Amino acid sequence: MHIEVVGRGPSLVLIHGWALHGGVFAPLVERLSAHCTLHLVDLPGHGHSRESATTLELQACAAEILARTPPAVWLGWSLGGLFAMQAAATSPQVKGLALIAATPRFVRGDDWPHAVDPSVFLQFGEELRGDYRGTLERFLALDTIGSEHAREELRTLKQTLYARGEPSPQVLQQGLRLLEHSDLRDVLAGLALPSLWISGRRDRLVPAAGMRDAAALAPWGLHVDIAGGGHAPFLGHADRVAHELTDFLTAIGHAPDASHG
Repeated sequence: MHIEVVGRGPSLVLIHGWALHGGVFAPLVERLSAHCTLHLVDLPGHGHSRESATTLELQACAAEILARTPPAVWLGWSLGGLFAMQAAATSPQVKGLALIAATPRFVRGDDWPHAVDPSVFLQFGEELRGDYRGTLERFLALDTIGSEHAREELRTLKQTLYARGEPSPQVLQQGLRLLEHSDLRDVLAGLALPSLWISGRRDRLVPAAGMRDAAALAPWGLHVDIAGGGHAPFLGHADRVAHELTDFLTAIGHAPDASHG
């Protein structure tokens, strides 16, 4: 699995969302690398990890990332949040948890109303088999729709999508199944670490209310809502997201090194 290391200071592991790769975090790298050591993961089948032998499963991926990174705060965006939560639940090496547009359960249920209909990921899986590139572009549009900076964010995601090669169609199907079937709500109640939950109020995939409810399940969960943000607020609202992350790291004693940069 490819893990790029950038910057200096306390360690922060960043895990991307479905179909993308670690390069999507460029706005955060620009703002945080002078003060933090960033470990940018390409999940199996994505980016420079396209040929990785690791399976796209929560336990397998979390275990390999843990083995190859130092004690750190873990940040997961969208699908990446599931791997971050898995690691936090299984290892004291995770010192804090930051989630952007991610919840322990991505699909709606009777006891989990603020999520998408289960048919959404099933439909993407069916469409992916018949129109690979078209389906990925439609998913990117869903990532940005509603954001006050939607046009710029969509342009950035399109430029990023194939920058490290095409993601594996087989692994993309595995990722959709993870989004459709994972439920880590029970994990949150047992977390012995602080967590930050950053939502975009205009997100059409992970409603802000779902992140609020997820934060409430964690013993030391803090929810921050970005009013104009969509599903990728670290693109259009990078300064705000970087500020919230820096405040969180400082509050939990994982303070960035302000003497550099």
